[in-house]
Amino acid sequence: MIVDPDLIAKKILDGFNRHYSVFREQSQEAKFEFEKGNYRGIRALSSERITFYDKRIKETSALLEKSYGESLRKDSLWPEVKKSFIMLLTDHKQPELAESFFNSITTQLLDRAYFKNEYLFVRPAVSTDYLGSQTPSYRVYYPLNIGIKKTLVKITLDFELNCPWENVYLDVRALLKRIFKTFEKPFRITPDLQIHILKSLFYRNKAAYIIGRIILDGDPVGFTVPILRNISGHFFLDTIITDKEQIRLLFSFSRAYFMVDMEVPSAYVSFLKTLMPFKPSSELYTMLGLQKQGKTLFYRDLLHHLKNSNDRFRIADGIKGLVMLVFTLPSFPYVFKIIKDERKKDVSRDHIENRYQLVKLHDRVGRMADTLEYSFVDFPLDRIQKNLLDELLKVAPSMCEIINERLIIKHVYIERRMMPLNIFLENASDSQIEKAIKEYGDAIRQLIAANIFPGDLLYKNFGLTKHGRVVFYDYDEIQYITDCNFRRLPPPRTPEDELSEEPWYKVGPNDVFPEEFETFLLTQHRINRAFKKYHAELLSPEFWTNQQKRIEEGFFDDVFPYPNEQRFFPDKNIE
Repeated sequence: MIVDPDLIAKKILDGFNRHYSVFREQSQEAKFEFEKGNYRGIRALSSERITFYDKRIKETSALLEKSYGESLRKDSLWPEVKKSFIMLLTDHKQPELAESFFNSITTQLLDRAYFKNEYLFVRPAVSTDYLGSQTPSYRVYYPLNIGIKKTLVKITLDFELNCPWENVYLDVRALLKRIFKTFEKPFRITPDLQIHILKSLFYRNKAAYIIGRIILDGDPVGFTVPILRNISGHFFLDTIITDKEQIRLLFSFSRAYFMVDMEVPSAYVSFLKTLMPFKPSSELYTMLGLQKQGKTLFYRDLLHHLKNSNDRFRIADGIKGLVMLVFTLPSFPYVFKIIKDERKKDVSRDHIENRYQLVKLHDRVGRMADTLEYSFVDFPLDRIQKNLLDELLKVAPSMCEIINERLIIKHVYIERRMMPLNIFLENASDSQIEKAIKEYGDAIRQLIAANIFPGDLLYKNFGLTKHGRVVFYDYDEIQYITDCNFRRLPPPRTPEDELSEEPWYKVGPNDVFPEEFETFLLTQHRINRAFKKYHAELLSPEFWTNQQKRIEEGFFDDVFPYPNEQRFFPDKNIE
């Protein structure tokens, strides 16, 4: 069979173009759902979109297998296909994404023994610098021409949302008042004052975010303005966020991905980098819903870091997990998690992987860490501490293989590294404990709002971010609140019952007894006092059953990435 590299390259690019076309259609659909107030529809679109990439990879790979079969395994073929593919990307608007798609296809079709750098895009072949769409990715406004108030109204209405506004002029006055308070130097309308606004809104849950920057004296000041709907279904501007750390938190690894319609994703990432210069591009691509590109860039960052560092991977701090082995590289702010072969819990590998996928597809409400999932990752053997290597080969031998001084790990999850909450609490002051325990309870409440029960509430399963935010990261026992059976503890029938180490009552697989939380969570006096000050009702079964009813009745609680007091009108009700 004659195999044409040009035709294979074209079929791969056609597969990518189909994928990105559907990706954009989903993002555009988010606008229509937002206009209707169909927030569940937005969540469904976001979850569904995550699965599209793998479907297109399988579809395109199957097409190539059917057409060429074993001819695809020829050593001489793939360097030629790669060259042809690069030529096709000359005027492409998403070349970096197409290169990642090409890598996914080759790794899907070829046995690992065939993976070679000349077959893959280890580094980008096509630059995305100054890559633009037919129309610019952002609009530019000059307030000197028509005045600042009219400019802000025009910015708001230019998104052409098909729904009435409550009172856009009142919102703009509140917005302007906040801007004047925020800027350290006097805010003057000068000829060089510009406002840049990305053309697509950023949709997530109940909000659509305007993302922009103010250029004053040549320096960009980033901002975001969330648009919400009131109980009458009318739009309003809720606040303006200009603090860099708050903007970073909006794009946090613990939140759901945005729905954004982008012809040129690299232009959006470039714009966002001016607002968050220290946030890795891998995380920005991921938060834009392009998690496969995020994975590609993350892996390149890891390889670059390994080349320019000399510390060694070691077992992570904290209590050893019952189902996971966790290790880290001290100079790299992530942890690597491997499912053990023999687990001290009666859970299967499939169940654990299913739980991690549930979190990937679910709204993480700022309280669950996102994970990057990789297969066949190789690590230099001389960069791994001996006790870590021994532990890996002892508890997860099926996941490890040593080849030519490299350790190949066949399946690994990677997460942002956090301080385990139990370690923090051991050495914390009274005020630090109170703040952390309030955060811990708030995290549980917000997980409840997202219909998530963590399963195991022990502090070792929660981490503290550098911003002091508590995030849950152990998912093997996670389940939906609506699947749980919250019960009161039955009273003991006899004194012997009360002294018994075993329960005197039947316990079903989904039974939860909130009264027991105090026994294993609140034995330390300072923690007990702080928890009961802010979250005593979490110890009551009635609280949990009431939350269940709200979820079952379709209530969609509000969990926003900024404090309520920051809103223009804190008492305003949201649809």
